[in-house]
Amino acid sequence: MSTTNKFLFAVLTTSIQAGTCLIYATIGEILAERSGILNLGVEGMMLVGALTAFTVAFYTQNLLVAVILAMIAGGLMALIHALLSIKFRADQNVSGLALTIFGTGLANFLGRYLGPNGSSLVGQVAPHLAKMPIPGLADLPFVGRIFFHHDILVYIMYMLVAASWFYLYKTWPGLNLRAIGENPQAVDSLGINVFRLRYIYTAIGGMLAGLAGAHLSLAYSPGWSDNMTAGRGWIVIALTIFATWNPVRGLFGALLFGSLSILQFSIQTIGRRISGSILNMMPYILTIGVLVIITWWEGIRKSAGTPQALGIPYSREE
Repeated sequence: MSTTNKFLFAVLTTSIQAGTCLIYATIGEILAERSGILNLGVEGMMLVGALTAFTVAFYTQNLLVAVILAMIAGGLMALIHALLSIKFRADQNVSGLALTIFGTGLANFLGRYLGPNGSSLVGQVAPHLAKMPIPGLADLPFVGRIFFHHDILVYIMYMLVAASWFYLYKTWPGLNLRAIGENPQAVDSLGINVFRLRYIYTAIGGMLAGLAGAHLSLAYSPGWSDNMTAGRGWIVIALTIFATWNPVRGLFGALLFGSLSILQFSIQTIGRRISGSILNMMPYILTIGVLVIITWWEGIRKSAGTPQALGIPYSREE
């Protein structure tokens, strides 16, 4: 295999691992925003999910329980935002930012005292999700090791992308979900409980953000450290817009961001002299670029398919 092919192989393989947590959280955010709830607390939910997964795995040695509890933790965090946004009709931007600040502070604080004898969890060793090559598919030339030589959460991610796309665009519940984000008054007039569905989809979004954090601390970068999400929650917000609220487009966007995040290591292995700091900035520069373009592009709400009721509290009286 030539140097170029080795470089391409390394980038594609690692970008799937790096992009998996982004895809989980992005699909969760798509579902929440399709229901009309803007949740800017993804970073906080991912951190709480990552800490929960690692802590539970460390003490119980049970990865399944760790993943499930990480999802529950993320879902409970999201329900705080849902309660403020739906019941009390708080500003969703403020509530989401508060959730990120709360989740980040809580995770970093607890991570310092949940280790043995009250010590930090940093540097502790816990079980992690091992790679599980799929027999037959993993042996395919080139594509086999790229797509079918990963941990189980990567394979679940493949299925989740397809299932969420089918659910959104090919089922009646998916149609109802999209309608809630566009015109909740019309949906409510048909006897569909808008408030209940917004609670449900916001909680599901939080559970997927918690799962994203679990993959980060148990598979992609096993372990725990303060702020280990490193801004990925904000990249998820940009990815949701970049994907125009479509799970399949979110997959390609996440893989793009994932490949950029690991370019530093891949380029260094082939001897290219580019500052690691510049390469580390690339995903975030692209994130800022996407948000700037989206913000200033005239008519973006109509052309990109932004849910028209996104971020707007719903009240039957109005």
